[in-house]
Amino acid sequence: MLKAGIVGLPNVGKSTLFNAVTRTRKAEAANYPFCTIDPNVGIVNVPDERLAVLSKISGSKKLVPTAIEFVDIAGLVKGASEGAGLGNQFLANIRETDAIVQVVRCFENDDIIHELGSVDPVRDIEIINSELILADIAALEKRRSSREKKAKGGDKESKKELELIDQILPHLNQGKPALTFNLSDDDQAIVRNFFLLSSKRTIYACNVSEDELAGAKENPDTHEQVAKVRAYAAEHSGSEAIVISARIEEELSELSAEEAAEFLSDMGVTDSGVSSLIKAVYHLLGLRTYLTTGVQETRAWTITEGDKAPAAAGVIHTDFERGFIAAEVAHFDDLVALGSKNAAKEAGKLRIEGKDYTVKDGDVIEFRFNV
Repeated sequence: MLKAGIVGLPNVGKSTLFNAVTRTRKAEAANYPFCTIDPNVGIVNVPDERLAVLSKISGSKKLVPTAIEFVDIAGLVKGASEGAGLGNQFLANIRETDAIVQVVRCFENDDIIHELGSVDPVRDIEIINSELILADIAALEKRRSSREKKAKGGDKESKKELELIDQILPHLNQGKPALTFNLSDDDQAIVRNFFLLSSKRTIYACNVSEDELAGAKENPDTHEQVAKVRAYAAEHSGSEAIVISARIEEELSELSAEEAAEFLSDMGVTDSGVSSLIKAVYHLLGLRTYLTTGVQETRAWTITEGDKAPAAAGVIHTDFERGFIAAEVAHFDDLVALGSKNAAKEAGKLRIEGKDYTVKDGDVIEFRFNV
């Protein structure tokens, strides 16, 4: 299962957000630096309104959403790449994740200590990004030293690695993350083995106060701090910024679905910030969902964008992929619009697809196989 790491400076709301996302109290949320030391891990269901709609058509007894893993990682401080604070542990933990949710404090509160004494989200982002880049520079320089001797001995793989390292290092030394360095598909496959921290795709979670949530979600550019984060994210990495209030989300996590909806309505908000965040992270990781439905259950299955039908079948069971014959496919939108599988078939919206079919997000599939 792919992992998203929740990172940020101390006291920006990371652990509170983790508790809200995972609907647990695993992470201690306290008003002092490093209250998270060992990473907390939680499996999170991905909200998908399509399941309930599809289950009504099939009369399903059970709904099974897909899931991703979130990791709450210790707060980072300036100098982490040189071991300051819990730097080495922080960097090791983030290296094991597939994407980053960077929580950025966008609220003023004199009762909650900010490590640097003031609220400045862009400064905070640059501190974290700089530490990731510095750690990557050190890692590449070390790797370069270990490959030079092999390259001189004629090792082609080491020579290629040295070429790429010499291209990437100047980019990093300009303060630019590895993510923004253009590489061919073949070169990306090699660089992936470098495990560069700044190559991980990132979403920024703008943590606002309770009374600012509704306005910031509806018109994010009218919130000064959120607007700064959105502009920075777009300019420097083409990343997305999601508005959340970690404190409100933590309160919502303790309510039933009906109570939470009423609570949000009273605040003038129709969608949970955490719900949007989970969906955004799912797509950031390159994950997509196809659906199966029947009387017993309606279920969401996770695939990677671009997966062919046999690989998608293998997510259910390896026998499905090994003995794949065909996939009976209708898209969710067509199935719901027409009201039934038979109606979709009569309208020509139910198709038989073979091994070369690329599964799309929202496809409703029944596989034919023989082993």
